[in-house]
Amino acid sequence: MSLTKSDRRQRIRFRIRKSISGTASNPRLSVFRSNKEIYAQLIDDVNGVTLLAASSREKGVNKGTNVEIANAVGKLVAEKALNLGIDKVTFDRGGYLYHGRIQSLAEGARAAGLKF
Repeated sequence: MSLTKSDRRQRIRFRIRKSISGTASNPRLSVFRSNKEIYAQLIDDVNGVTLLAASSREKGVNKGTNVEIANAVGKLVAEKALNLGIDKVTFDRGGYLYHGRIQSLAEGARAAGLKF
């Protein structure tokens, strides 16, 4: 039985989520990548609440290549988190490989001051 690409990612995602969980002081930075956009949100899994979100659809994100846009989204999420007093997060790559847009988002968040 061969898995589709999305089934494979879903299995990886579930395997990652078994060990990663976010709290109010150390939330989970969850990333979703579609073909056109990229989304990131900080989630408190203990209370089941999304603390903040950022995406490539927001007005503050300027145009460029997909990797540049992902970097800008990472910086935007970090700025919002630091305004809430959150400086440490747990990174959840959502089953995607740590490469390209996912890596760029993580590096942008780190450059803007988030620790993970």
